[in-house]
Amino acid sequence: MTITASRLSDLGACRSQVAAFRAIWGDGPAPMTVEAAVENADAFDWDWAADSFLAAPAWAEYKRATAPAKAEYERAIAPAWAEYERAEASAMAEYKRAATAPWDEYMRAIAPAWAEYERAMARAFAEAYIKQEAAA
Repeated sequence: MTITASRLSDLGACRSQVAAFRAIWGDGPAPMTVEAAVENADAFDWDWAADSFLAAPAWAEYKRATAPAKAEYERAIAPAWAEYERAEASAMAEYKRAATAPWDEYMRAIAPAWAEYERAMARAFAEAYIKQEAAA
């Protein structure tokens, strides 16, 4: 199976991946060699490519071959990810505290208009429904 920019598009690759492909190989075909893939390791989502281009036996081999590197990557990023999650939780809590009063004020401000709109919707529905039923 030849890998071309149009084939990537047909398989649902995102625009940035198709653009990256075109920047390197034009419309293709890509010279699929180990060297070409490794040279462009950071340019493409190779996991997506594997899922999109490899048949079941080749996909299983790909998963076996990448499992050790994936496990090492996950071990290496764990401390940074945990710190990010702590910072994100703290920031989200602060945001919720800061947003509560303005949200409450907004809800109080819109309440009369919303109530009137709800009454208009109820009235319009009932009138249309009654008319529809009477015509049936």
